[in-house]
Amino acid sequence: MYKSIAVFCGSKLGNNPLFETHANELGKWMAENGISLVYGGGSVGMMGVIADSVMQNGGEVIGVIPKALFKWEKGHQNISVLHEVEDMHVRKRMMYELCDAAIILPGGNGTLDELFEIITWNSLEIHSKKVILLNTAGYYNHLIAHLEYSQQQGFIHGDWREKLTVVESVETILSSYGKDKN
Repeated sequence: MYKSIAVFCGSKLGNNPLFETHANELGKWMAENGISLVYGGGSVGMMGVIADSVMQNGGEVIGVIPKALFKWEKGHQNISVLHEVEDMHVRKRMMYELCDAAIILPGGNGTLDELFEIITWNSLEIHSKKVILLNTAGYYNHLIAHLEYSQQQGFIHGDWREKLTVVESVETILSSYGKDKN
């Protein structure tokens, strides 16, 4: 069983209300199952939603935010622990070290950066943590198609699906919890 899960997601809410719903559901489930949330430390967007959901349901939230983003992402002052770090590289490394697995929710460039770094580290066997991509409302369909194309063109070692599990709903994550241990 996982003790902590890193959730990478946007500092904005996006346009589909289901994005926020899934963040709330995931946060509630994590809190109810004693799983600490490790996330980017912001109080806005999807980051704020999942952190608030975990806190409101009695869970632990560990935020990691770079000094340069403290104002932009509005560093969350109402969570269990907030680490203020030097830069994005330190943020990502600390988040990876603090988590047992990772879930990627919808987000923008920063979320994609975090996703690609963690699956690259997984591919290079720097770690073997479970990485789950929550494809809410088909948000990541184009990215999945690109991964398929990249593999067909010979640019991905092995089968990318062995390093990244794609699910369409929070329920799928919840039903598989405990079956896959990092």
